Amino acid sequence: MPILNKIIKKGIELSRYLKSEEFENPAFVQEAELRHLLEKAEFTMFGETFGFTKILKEKDLISAFKTKVPIYDYTTIFSEWWNKSLHERDVCWPGQVKYFALSSGTSDSSSKHIPVTKAMSKSIRKQGVRQILSLRNYNFPETFFNKRILMLGGSTHLSNNGHYFEGDLSGITASKIPFWFQHFYKPGKKIAKESNWEAKLEEIAENAPSWDIGVIVGVPSWILLLLEKIISKYNLKSIHDIWPNLALYVHGGVSFEPYRNSFEKLLIRPLVYIETYLASEGFIAMQESPGEQMKLNLDNGLFFEFIPFNNKNFSPDGEITLHPETLCINEVIECEEYALVISSNAGAWRYLIGDVIKFVNKENAEIAITGRTKHYISLCGEHLSVDNMNKAIEMVGRELDVSLLEFTVAGIPEGNMFAHHWWVGTDHNIDPLLLKNLLDEKLKIINDDYRVERSAALKEIYLDVLPVHVFYDWLAKKGKLGSQNKFPRVLKNAVQEDWSSHVEEFTGILSKV
Repeated sequence: MPILNKIIKKGIELSRYLKSEEFENPAFVQEAELRHLLEKAEFTMFGETFGFTKILKEKDLISAFKTKVPIYDYTTIFSEWWNKSLHERDVCWPGQVKYFALSSGTSDSSSKHIPVTKAMSKSIRKQGVRQILSLRNYNFPETFFNKRILMLGGSTHLSNNGHYFEGDLSGITASKIPFWFQHFYKPGKKIAKESNWEAKLEEIAENAPSWDIGVIVGVPSWILLLLEKIISKYNLKSIHDIWPNLALYVHGGVSFEPYRNSFEKLLIRPLVYIETYLASEGFIAMQESPGEQMKLNLDNGLFFEFIPFNNKNFSPDGEITLHPETLCINEVIECEEYALVISSNAGAWRYLIGDVIKFVNKENAEIAITGRTKHYISLCGEHLSVDNMNKAIEMVGRELDVSLLEFTVAGIPEGNMFAHHWWVGTDHNIDPLLLKNLLDEKLKIINDDYRVERSAALKEIYLDVLPVHVFYDWLAKKGKLGSQNKFPRVLKNAVQEDWSSHVEEFTGILSKV
């Protein structure tokens, strides 16, 4: 198979000489992308309902599009449009949708059905090739391109519902891996089909000694569990004892920072880390060079709008207001937070995906994910984001030299004031009071609004330390163990009540032991 290695190497070498104009005029690129999407969907049910033909004739295409087409969240777009795609053709995108990705569903108890069209799959594959070509920027040795890539994703065994298949996006995309890539791909087709998460991890661990892994890809929490399992199974000091050529970790799904300290304890030497933003709705962004943040995918099946994440556009519960302000990429301001809205070649139109981002380099369209529209706390103006929480947890973990692998927080009443209740998952023996005080101290440093409110309306902080398995047991009860699933960082309403019951059940069992 050395010819395949030569093809990949040659592609990387040639890409050095290909001039990209993607970021020379992001606004121009994005308008062209919107026009292409509208032309493709012009005669679908959605396109005819909202007059895509007329929009395409307007001089100001983007303004006409915003005026004619409303903003949708998942509930509204599924009930009005996507549910028709389960059985009908040409609803929001030409043709029949044969695949639906089941989202991780951190915001509620049910999974969401996100359409995956042929055009979207093609865009994801194209972006994946771009990711491979970007490796030219990292100066890996020639031997690196002979190594295998371990991708820890959902099962490729998809449920057949007659008119369509459904499953994790990672499972859908893995089932369509090109033949030339299968030589590099692990764990291979057989293990990838395994739907039992624990069985899949065990099979990977069993085969680990026979694989020469150079790259691992997956969500940090589950990759960490796998590496720990392999190290324990073979009584190793580090993962490099079994995979000496491991050099690169491609991660996404959740912030890597809370897991970094634990991850690096499993290594003999540092890895190169590359962040990607592959959501159920599409391949949104990826990191292309060391020292940079992820760059938005501007010219490959996605049109972006950005809603300033403030009280004018969102309620305290994260619900979007009736007439929110939306901006295009040339109108955004660096370091301000925006809720992300996409229109895509999967038939998503002005769709609020629920993520909040900020631009760290507008000129290069570089972004960082800061949280979710419904996963933040602002009971009294503390404006505590998931990004703040991740940074504080990472800082405390490093200071104490412990692994704080999972956490979640809820806002609760405290008399006439308010309080935050934290649950932190670790298998280290830590004094909860010490952990609480350190976490509170770090949050005050990170977030000025939080610091002010801690001396005003935010009267108390409560914190419980739990074994990590309590978090994963709760996910397992929900049928969301493994793959792209992740634990919600902020709990509200019914999800908060369900979690509290789960914790009470565990502590009750513990007290009887």
